[in-house]
Amino acid sequence: MVSFDKLRASYTRSHRHRMQQAETTSIPLNAPSANESARPISWVHITTELTKARLNALVVLTTAVGFLLACGDAIDWMRLSIAMLGTALAAASAAILNQVIEKRRDGLMLRTRNRPLPAGLVPSSVAFTAGCILGFAGFALLATEINMLTGVLGGANILIYVLLYTPLKPRTTMNTIVGAVCGAIPPLMGWTAVTGRIDPAAWVLAGVLFVWQIPHFLALAWKYREDYARGGHAMLPVFDADGRITSQAALLTTLLLVPLLLSATMFGLTGWWSAAFSFFATLLFAALAVQFARYKDDRTARTLFLASIAWLPLVLLVMVIDRGPVSVGAFLRGRPNDRIFEMNSPPPALESPR
Repeated sequence: MVSFDKLRASYTRSHRHRMQQAETTSIPLNAPSANESARPISWVHITTELTKARLNALVVLTTAVGFLLACGDAIDWMRLSIAMLGTALAAASAAILNQVIEKRRDGLMLRTRNRPLPAGLVPSSVAFTAGCILGFAGFALLATEINMLTGVLGGANILIYVLLYTPLKPRTTMNTIVGAVCGAIPPLMGWTAVTGRIDPAAWVLAGVLFVWQIPHFLALAWKYREDYARGGHAMLPVFDADGRITSQAALLTTLLLVPLLLSATMFGLTGWWSAAFSFFATLLFAALAVQFARYKDDRTARTLFLASIAWLPLVLLVMVIDRGPVSVGAFLRGRPNDRIFEMNSPPPALESPR
């Protein structure tokens, strides 16, 4: 075990060294490359960058997964579309407001210096106004056309991301945990859009998303640790010079996905095929985490990061395909095909939008 004082001293030395490297770089921090300066900038590009459209597409996907797992075979496609749209508006709002707050730090990082705000393509006041409008629109849509609980979850996600996660990024490595909470809420929103409540199975699904984000982000943060240090962000790999703590945390959280996914079948959320696929897929995921823990280099971190991107949609897809066909109780009673919901009797909350 390493004492806290030794760990803190290592953090300080590592951070000081990386900041000195950043200060002596010969590349102007906010100067675009020749290719970037020659590339025409469209409003479509600016909008997708401000709203983090590619990242938030995954957020919307997890909302859809929560919805489909909750409704069984009785799918209200209009209601699903509204839930996804409301989630997209809320996620876009959080992304924009986050960039308004982090404009200066984004300008210091090579990876983010050409985003619309630090690049001067959009005034901060315009972005802030757009973020607020989108957030209110997302909350209003979910609260009025779905139900109040889903709207509250969407609004809470914006507030947690903007008022907790963003300010914590330069202050503590625990920001990753808070950020993971934000990623765990969208599948709950999909679930509550159907049921109007948060059931135990919904917490299992949210737990999977929460835990998955930790190895996913730690692998990314290790790859860009110098850049995060340049921007003054307190990410664990910035301070963990030898990568021991970072890689061990990634490995342990990856292994934690195994019991979480098996419990999805125990709660009647998914079937046995999903349990088997998730088990073996997670073992492969964990094997890559072992490689990262062994070598602690950029190559194994990048491999783990890419594997995490492939792992999540594959596991979620199989969960949806094999959704809720059995429960353990039904299996023990000799009726393995009992469904969570009767096909002709959707949950009471599953009503057409007004």
